[in-house]
Amino acid sequence: MDFLSSMGLFIGSLLSNTLASLSGGGAGLIQFPLLIFLGLPFAIALATHKVASVALGLGAALKHVRAGTLDWTLTIYVILAGMVGVIAGANLILFIPGRVAEALLGVLILGLGIYSLTKSSLGQDTQPRHRDLAGMVIGGIGLAAIGVLNGSLTAGTGLFVTLFLIRWFGFDYKQAVALTLVSVGLFWNGIGAVTMYVAGAEIYWPWIPVLLAGSLLGGYLGAHLATQKSNRLIKRCFEVLTFLIGFKLLLGM
Repeated sequence: MDFLSSMGLFIGSLLSNTLASLSGGGAGLIQFPLLIFLGLPFAIALATHKVASVALGLGAALKHVRAGTLDWTLTIYVILAGMVGVIAGANLILFIPGRVAEALLGVLILGLGIYSLTKSSLGQDTQPRHRDLAGMVIGGIGLAAIGVLNGSLTAGTGLFVTLFLIRWFGFDYKQAVALTLVSVGLFWNGIGAVTMYVAGAEIYWPWIPVLLAGSLLGGYLGAHLATQKSNRLIKRCFEVLTFLIGFKLLLGM
């Protein structure tokens, strides 16, 4: 890869991961199509993107740990709840054509944006609920289902986790984004990348250093902005990303 292509890859990775870290998901909106545009086949681009996305979670984790915004008990719960779904999804995607699934996912993500847009008070304040045993079990099943999508598809599933944590458990946007970025960005994506590699997916290692640098820096920068900005601004960023990703997946651009 020449210098200009490397810089384009770094800037694209930095931009997509900064937005994802601020909003709670969606790094694949820019980064994954960019890998395909630069010449990688779909399966290789997907596996390479999964590996790079781990650095997004690491960058966000570094900032949120320093800021003290993480509840580690709940973080471990989200990681474990989605783990089985991620592994299943990462194996399924190697055998199932993804176009129809991506279009359906696009419709669902658009629905998330519309729902958030019509609920002005959503995620603005913490309102703890469903923290009893039954609520945690049902919540775990929901997170496992989202984990299947995370393991098998390219973009937007972190947004599902963000809104699920807000709607089911009563987190505000800042808390939900922090939980999502560490649980999904670092651990779910890491598990998915390892599973795909073991199952035979090829990773294009020469581009990984540039992608890791952009993802790590973008994850940290987005998490910094998330701790500084209001829940309302983060909600608006979330909504913008849901519409962009939803239309992209639906139209197949």
